[in-house]
This record gives sequence, C-alpha cells and structure tokens, in this order.
Amino acid sequence: MYDVVIIGAGVTGAAVAWKLAEYDIKTCALEKCSDVCEGTSKANSAIIHAGYDAEPGSLKAKLNVRGNEMMDELCEDLDIPFKRIGSLVVCIYKDALPGLKELCERGEKNGVKGLKLLSREEAFLTEPNLSDETQGALFAPSAGIICPFELNIAMAEIASMNGVEFKLNTEVQDIKKDSDGNFRIFTNNGEYKARYVVNAAGVYADVIHNMVSSKKMHITQRRGDYCLLDKQAGAHVNHVIFPQPTELGKGVLVAPTVHGNLIVGPTAIETEDKEGTATTAQGISELTQKAGNHVKNIPMNKVITSFAGLRAHEDNNDFIIEEVSDVPGFIDCAGIESPGLTSCPAIGETVCDILKELMNFKKKENIITKRKGVRRTESLSTEEMNALIKENPAYGNVICRCESITEGEIIDAIHRPLGARTLDGIKRRTRAGMGRCQAGFCMPRTMEILARELGLSYEDITKSGGDSNIVAARTKGEVKRP
Repeated sequence: MYDVVIIGAGVTGAAVAWKLAEYDIKTCALEKCSDVCEGTSKANSAIIHAGYDAEPGSLKAKLNVRGNEMMDELCEDLDIPFKRIGSLVVCIYKDALPGLKELCERGEKNGVKGLKLLSREEAFLTEPNLSDETQGALFAPSAGIICPFELNIAMAEIASMNGVEFKLNTEVQDIKKDSDGNFRIFTNNGEYKARYVVNAAGVYADVIHNMVSSKKMHITQRRGDYCLLDKQAGAHVNHVIFPQPTELGKGVLVAPTVHGNLIVGPTAIETEDKEGTATTAQGISELTQKAGNHVKNIPMNKVITSFAGLRAHEDNNDFIIEEVSDVPGFIDCAGIESPGLTSCPAIGETVCDILKELMNFKKKENIITKRKGVRRTESLSTEEMNALIKENPAYGNVICRCESITEGEIIDAIHRPLGARTLDGIKRRTRAGMGRCQAGFCMPRTMEILARELGLSYEDITKSGGDSNIVAARTKGEVKRP
C-alpha cells in the first residue's frame, strides 16, 4: 500500500515526485515506458517561457511565472544547464503592432518583469538576422533555454534518492476504488494500492481520468514537428525568436539550445493518434516556411535530425490541477501543454499543497536537496582531465566523437539512480549520439558498454525499450577486443 501513486514519469510526474519526496509518505511513480522522459517531455522546444502569453488569471499564467522564478535555484541544485537568454516576439505586419502592446500588457498583468517593446531599429540591433519585414518586437529578458531531458531525469533521480519508487515498463490498465476508499491500480505488471492517485499521464491523462470519473475529459493531441541544426548554426540567433502567437500556440520559434545547436519548430497539427510522433514532409516544409517569415537565412542545410512531439491540449485551454469532484483522493494534472516545462516545479508545488491539505503529512528530517549530474569531461581543463584519467582511465576513452563523450560518462549514466538501460537513455543523460553523425559512429561502442555493464547480450539491447531491438541475431562469431 502506497500513500500516493503518481501515474506518469514525464516532467510533470517527476516534478510531483520531486516535491512529495520531501515528505514522510510512501510514494511510487508508475511509467509505461522503459525510462522516464520518453513522452512529450523528450520532444519539446526546451524553452523556459517568460509568461506573457497565457490569459491573466489562468493556471497557465500563474504557474508559468512561478515556475520561471524557481528555475535558477532548481537548476543549480540539480546541476543542469540553464541560460536566461531572453526572447523576442516579432511582428512582421504594421497593422499587427497593437497586438504586441496588448501582449506586453497581458504579461505585466501576469507579473512578468522587464518586458519592453522594441522598435524596428532596436529589434535589428538586438537580432541582425530577423526578417526584413520586421516592424517591431516584444523583448522578455526572463525567458531562457534548458535541456528538458536533464530536467526531467534530474528531478526523478533526486526523488528516487529521497525514497520515491519508480516502476518502469508499467502501464496502467484500470483503476478501481475498494470498500475502504483506497485505489486499486491494475497494470501489466500487477496490482498497486494507494490512498491517493496523481494523474500525470500526459496525452493519456483523459484515458486515466475517464477510468474513474463520470465527468469525462477530452485531450486533443497536437503534433509539433521540429528540426535540430548542427552547432555550426547555433549562433544564427542569440535569443528565442517567436512570431506573434495564435489560438494554436506560440508558433514556430527559432532558438539556440543550451548545448550550442539551433532548434526550429514546432508545427501544431491535431491528430487522433496518441503515439503519432512521426515527422512528415508536409510538417517540415511548413515549419521551414513559417520560421523563415521571422528569421532570415536560416541554414536549413545544417539540419542533423528532425523529430516530433505531442502536446496535450485540453478543451478548456488551461491546465487542470485539482482533486476530481466525484472521485475524492484522485488528483488530475491534465492538459499540461506549453508552458508545461516552465511550469513543472510550480505544478509539483501545487499538487503537493493539495495533498498536504488532504493528508496533513510532515516533512522528513533529512532530505537530499542537491545532486551532481553526469560529469562532463568536455568542460574540464587539461590539468583536470589528466587527473581524472589518472584516477579512472575510462574517462580517457572517447566514445562519441561528435559530442566528446567518454566511456566514463556512459558508465556513470548506467550506474546512477534510475540509470540508463537503453541507447536513448544513454543519449538523454550524456548526449552520446546527439551530434552531427546521430550515433553513426558511437552506437556500436555504446552498445558494447551497455552489454558489459548490465550483463546483457547485444540482442537484448534496445533503442528505447519494448521491441526497439537493434540487433536481431548474430551472423558471425564474437569479436574479442584486446
């Protein structure tokens, strides 16, 4: 019996686990995938939004601004990269300039600090590669960029270190309430019991909600296609560049990433398929055209990969974070689309406050508040690197040449709390395979390390769990390395 079971270990579920781990309760997170951060959280814009876009008074507005304020301290505690580079909302039509002022006023009502309207000349001084059609821009200095994988993984890791149990490859199939008012959660890996349930299931939040409530919920999946460009293109813009927003979202942005690449996207294409993350030629063409409306000369010949993610849009166009009225003890975290990544620590706080009212739990006496990420050899000086290699020679063996990732970093990623068990798990924790060649060189060596460290055969190693095996069978004898 658990006090709380969280369904979903994306960035929302991990944030809830991160906050609940501070309290003296028994908590478990159930995740249907082979790792945390395998859904929407792995495929988004990686932006920390300032908070001017959401309707004043909405949960999106409140939690966006609060989450943005929390991000500096959180990222320092979790040892993950975060940069406040600011954002520009670019207007390319003279008759739409009043809309920028309205957006600025909305942001000020939401509590966003430092907003400034820029003239055409000021905008070009800030960003020379803006479209020649630029008429003005709204500057938001509090916006930033982050690595969504590392944020999700770090929150889950520290929750695990503080006692939260994570059950991976565990898909919820049904939920019932017993005669004592407790929840029985039926999964492909057996039954779990809990006093309270938190529904953080992303695009499946409506499915989970509708298992228990007579008041039905509906989530619309909006697919967003992205292109990631090589680091050679990373300095094309210095800020996050947005078009003026529409009812379908914030539009196709162009932004540097914390690791030095350039990201372009997303589209907003509604789909009925909750697993429909395949990119399309139409989607890529659309984002290329729309991005070019606001930023000129984007070097799309430098694209190294494309991908798509699904945004969980709820019909009322706001986050739903509340105890379900006809199911006491069941807490929804639904409709967590943009700015969900920015809002996640504030969402964790909000859910924790709801449960605190219901359970009256107390803080643990000793909790871990800081963690160290995978050691990044690329940032070390020559002297530091030599000392590290002397201590552990695995750090002198470069596996991923594009990103300069060593064997030592990969081993660290495998043996950490909630350590990597798949190639994608290694990639998201270390960036091995994220470079220009997209794992063309390092994949066999990474598989070799995974097999050795986990005692697996090559045939057992997957890209991302399930049936995503890389090797079907051996055709030749095993090669023994000296």
